[in-house]
Amino acid sequence: ALGKLGHEVHVITDARCKMQDTDFGLHPASCILHPVIRRWSWLSLFQIRRLARELELDVIDIQYQAAAYGMTPPIHFLPRVAGVTSLVTFHDLRVPYLFPKAGRLRRRAVLGLARGADGAIVTNPEDEATLMRAGGVRRIARVPIGSNIAPELPADYSREEWRRRLGFAPDDFLIGYFGFLNASKGGEILIGALAKLAAEGRPAHLLLIGGRTGTSDPTNADYGDQVDALARDLGVELITHRTGFVTPPEVSAHLTACDAIVLPYRDGVSFRRGSFMAALAHGCAIVSTAPAVPLSELRDSENIRLVPPDDPVACAAAIAELRASPELRRRLSQGARSLAREFTWDKIAARTVDVFRAVCRANRGERR
Repeated sequence: ALGKLGHEVHVITDARCKMQDTDFGLHPASCILHPVIRRWSWLSLFQIRRLARELELDVIDIQYQAAAYGMTPPIHFLPRVAGVTSLVTFHDLRVPYLFPKAGRLRRRAVLGLARGADGAIVTNPEDEATLMRAGGVRRIARVPIGSNIAPELPADYSREEWRRRLGFAPDDFLIGYFGFLNASKGGEILIGALAKLAAEGRPAHLLLIGGRTGTSDPTNADYGDQVDALARDLGVELITHRTGFVTPPEVSAHLTACDAIVLPYRDGVSFRRGSFMAALAHGCAIVSTAPAVPLSELRDSENIRLVPPDDPVACAAAIAELRASPELRRRLSQGARSLAREFTWDKIAARTVDVFRAVCRANRGERR
């Protein structure tokens, strides 16, 4: 989207990364990949500094997430040595692992990164409030994320045929869950709700869309095992289905095939959650947990069905509502699709450019 606005974008990343020129639907000069980092070490910071000078970059923006960059400390110091205007886009403010017994250093590393940069971009009101309370961050801007899965179905897609191929009957009620399983996303709550529905004689099938666990956080695998064990213990193993890793069009197909998407985040639904943004973009009927900070855009029973966190009984009751009311599902779907228009990548890119320009102007003013 930045390329389509006429900007030259360079992606500096891991040496194992590959990209086809067609990945972004752009002329390759609009988005240039530099897969040059073999290890996110102290040396890599100066490698990035040298590349920034050679490319005459105006801005470096670190796309930060706690489990990225090999979970090592050096990336937190890049703004201090980058040599050009630097910003950090925080996908979330979760603290990184870093190393055993890092303790308070983990929180200090995140705040040090924010304070060392010329500006910080957050994706949601919760993180914005956290950085403002912490203090010492030069400039804070809020720019939402969009869906990482474009709603583009496979050629000749038929919802009925897709469900049939997955083994579901036309009258089966199919719940979808998209994303990796981890402790913050409430997988156990979802399994508990599924078991509650089955016990009440209102069975549903659960489709876990995507890979079981990510590669960046080793605790995800342990949590996935716990969810599997709970499904066996509660007798819902046979109505819990997994797609495994699938392509983006296949993700779209699976989301569209579901009757409802259930995302019982333990910390509440948030616009920083890519899985939630994907469900919105696909116009899904969504059940999720009440946000930790009120979000005026979310209207219960209009564009989302909200339930308390850590409550499988309430979650099951909301799913039962949707199961019994096609009209409610249609209303939620239409509301989600309408809300998703506020989070398109063209709008996000334009807002990001505004932030970059403001920070660059402020830096020039300070140097004078």
